[in-house]
Amino acid sequence: MAILETNDLTKVYGSGDTQVRALDGVSLSVEKGCFLAVVGTSGSGKSTLLHMLGGLDRPTSGAVTVDGRELSALKDEALTIFRRRKIGFVFQNYNLVPVLSVYENIVLPIQLDGRAPDRDYIRRIIETLGLESKLQSLPNNLSGGQQQRVAIARALAAKPAIILADEPTGNLDSRTSQDVMGLLKVTGARFGQTIVMITHNEEIAQMADRIIRIEDGKIAERRA
Repeated sequence: MAILETNDLTKVYGSGDTQVRALDGVSLSVEKGCFLAVVGTSGSGKSTLLHMLGGLDRPTSGAVTVDGRELSALKDEALTIFRRRKIGFVFQNYNLVPVLSVYENIVLPIQLDGRAPDRDYIRRIIETLGLESKLQSLPNNLSGGQQQRVAIARALAAKPAIILADEPTGNLDSRTSQDVMGLLKVTGARFGQTIVMITHNEEIAQMADRIIRIEDGKIAERRA
């Protein structure tokens, strides 16, 4: 069953001579539980695609459907709530709140939604990611790899339909990148998550279940 679909997705910036087609008719379907890597160079359109999938930006035309809901049909407030509940984000720069502890960062999106955290579920995530001894630490006392683990835990904690990872190893060294990717893959499988990751790193992409390549705003290659 497809948990995520795009249909003829197009995003145009500017007009006339300065017009740029960042996405040009992208259609794809992602099955529940799949780990998909979207590979492309800088300017290929992969970041724009991720923003569309996450409801962070609206397409010029076409549709994005997440867990049966078409994002463009939602008004801004409803989209914000849907995004908070259904989409987890893992960013290259971690985006942790510096004055909050590791545990407070992990449960923050759930609390912002006015819900009580599922403590048993979150404990399993914390144990899987090896963060038990760091729960009271502040982010600036952690290594880059540890901060990225916290970001993964935060993305998983709300039990989203999909997790979108934006160059999640971009600020990490090679060994730490492999460790983080291994954990992302393990947690995705263990907790039944669908993951879409964008990256320019071919080696990192090979750890995914499926790879698509995007060039000039179009899907140029699909690999199972």
